[in-house]
Amino acid sequence: MNAIFKTAILALAMTAPSLAYALTVKTVPAPQGVEAWHSEEHTIPMIAVSISLQGGTAYDPADKLGLASLTASLLDEGAGDLNSAAFKEAMEKRAIRIGFGAGRDYLTVTMTTLTENADEAFRLLGLALSQPRFEENDIERMRAQMLAGLQQDEEDPSTIASKAWSAAYFGDHPYGRPGDGTEASLNAITADDIKAFARAHLVRGGAKVAVAGDITEARLRTLLQQTFGPLPVGNVVAVPRPQTIAKLGTETIALNVPQPAAIFGLPGPMRLTPDFIPTFVANYIFGGGGFASRLMEEVREKRGLTYGIGTGQEDMRTAAIVRGSVESEKGTILTALEVTKAEMTRFANEGVTEKELADAKTYLTGSFPLGLDSNGKIAGALGGYQRAGLAPDYVFKRNAMIEAVTLAQVNAMAKKYYDVNKLTIVIAGTPAPAAAAPAR
Repeated sequence: MNAIFKTAILALAMTAPSLAYALTVKTVPAPQGVEAWHSEEHTIPMIAVSISLQGGTAYDPADKLGLASLTASLLDEGAGDLNSAAFKEAMEKRAIRIGFGAGRDYLTVTMTTLTENADEAFRLLGLALSQPRFEENDIERMRAQMLAGLQQDEEDPSTIASKAWSAAYFGDHPYGRPGDGTEASLNAITADDIKAFARAHLVRGGAKVAVAGDITEARLRTLLQQTFGPLPVGNVVAVPRPQTIAKLGTETIALNVPQPAAIFGLPGPMRLTPDFIPTFVANYIFGGGGFASRLMEEVREKRGLTYGIGTGQEDMRTAAIVRGSVESEKGTILTALEVTKAEMTRFANEGVTEKELADAKTYLTGSFPLGLDSNGKIAGALGGYQRAGLAPDYVFKRNAMIEAVTLAQVNAMAKKYYDVNKLTIVIAGTPAPAAAAPAR
């Protein structure tokens, strides 16, 4: 099978729907320190893998911001006896895809492979994790790419607002720092820094692996041992929980742009608390439901103040927030935010209707299987559940949990979490004075 044909088959396999009723998820034995989940499905000859290692940007030293991201970018730039070109050629020849990234808490890995190439895919993955080369020319090339990315970010109001919001809300806590670093911090990172970070964080302790597709448990156990067995057990302590919100109120970053961007947010429920699911439903109604949400109705549809506005829950390992974004013209951005705050106050004080709750449940339960209609999506979803500390059976219990949410619970969450007095707002752009909000 030639490489082009293999790639075509792999692309089809990643998008072809799986049989929802056939989905199974179970824990399989793995090397010490590794939590492994397995969803076995033999309809399509491909395998998808999601891996999370405790090595996200929150672990960057304060003077070496961007270290986790730079390290992640280098893990497919050669390993073992393969230099960067040879490593990528080995993947391309067999249509193997391996990608590395750094989130706040975890270094994440995604891998897809045809079943016939699973042995080679896991071999290359094992080399990348246990024997990365970190050659000087590769370091300088990836550093240059990250520096170029920083320059582009400086021209994007949304990115500027997002970074500034994290800094305003979390302050000196590691979650408040820019994960892609600064020009000074990136230039300060040495090869020894990268190697030390890899030794400390490319370990088995706390590793989470989710595998979906055409592979038996027996074969998976063998490949997990070969891939993760060479890694040290290790142990990575979670970053401390933020104690307070660093800065409430509104901060404006002066920028000469025609359309300022604003980020607004406040504390949310931790993922494993009883408040999370009812607040998840509440957020859909308030700002997470696209054109079905109150914010889209009030800010865009009724008043034409923006093309889009939305909110979402974000859960980190030791913090949780409800955060939203909106862009508008110079003369209307402040009005858009005033309408947002007014709607948040109404949401907290008056709650939601039975119809809004019923519609939210219908969408949230009905759309859920669409996030599990391919091996890649299944592995990705299971990896997210692992990082959140959920159990393998969550995928089967989730819809029932949403259906069980009551009107009283949603209204209680609206009052508890949607308090405008707890808002942190950052505007990137220079607003003109706000006009009076159009009547509702």
